Amino acid sequence: MSYSEQMSSTHESNTITAFFDSQAEANRAIERLVAAGISREAVRLIADTDSTTGLSETRHEDNKGFWASLGDLFMPDDDRSAYAEGIRRGGYLVTVSGYPANLYETALDILDDEGSIDIDERAKSWETEGWSRSSQRDTSGFAYDDRTVGSSQDSSLNTSDEDVIPVVQEELRVGKRDVNNGRVRVRSYVTETPVSESVSLSEENVQVTRRAVDRPLTETENAFKDRTISAEEHHEEAIISKDARVVEEISLKKTAEQRQETVTDSVRKTEVEIEDERGRDVRTSGTTGLRRD
Repeated sequence: MSYSEQMSSTHESNTITAFFDSQAEANRAIERLVAAGISREAVRLIADTDSTTGLSETRHEDNKGFWASLGDLFMPDDDRSAYAEGIRRGGYLVTVSGYPANLYETALDILDDEGSIDIDERAKSWETEGWSRSSQRDTSGFAYDDRTVGSSQDSSLNTSDEDVIPVVQEELRVGKRDVNNGRVRVRSYVTETPVSESVSLSEENVQVTRRAVDRPLTETENAFKDRTISAEEHHEEAIISKDARVVEEISLKKTAEQRQETVTDSVRKTEVEIEDERGRDVRTSGTTGLRRD
């Protein structure tokens, strides 16, 4: 499972994004997120409105298409392109912003349980079909089209006319996203195993025997007196008792550490070259004003 958490230092907001193939799964995830304590306004459902109807009322309604909605999210262009392609193919993107910090793990568990897919793995399968992230960016307008950079068009101004060349400079924003490396779950359950043990038991029996005799009465025999003799039978039976002993302990411990990573990219800006035939050429960049000697 792959989730993306975008963090902008400018807006100080966190966003979790998860992608679903099924509208029903996305709606169930939204309902559970709200039930867990995340405000309904913090959850958005982005889908292709041209091919999707009957969305849950939890969907964030606006008049912008899903291209513009994705443009509002601060994430790498490759991620945005993959999400856009998934939505174009009929998928559903759930975003959670401004959630309480203590509900972060809960939100991830809910999105995982409801069937969110690994968008990176899905994008790889699309690439085997011929799709590319760069072509997605060119058609969606999420990034500058390199084919237009450097093109020029000459125009002449008439009296009182004014034309403007915008001086554009990109700024690099570095965010972070959470990548799920897998989950470790330890589940305990009870099993019963038949066991047997041999034990020796004793048993007593009383036998009554009557036999015929013919002999004279002796002086030691007490004749014609009431007498009672008795004997008890006993036997041993097995008694089972159990002692529970802890033979092993399994624990899970989650640790976190910080590491520094340097990211490298390039930013573009508009260079303006001014030809002043009244003087010498002056080259300026950015928003630097015209300087004439």
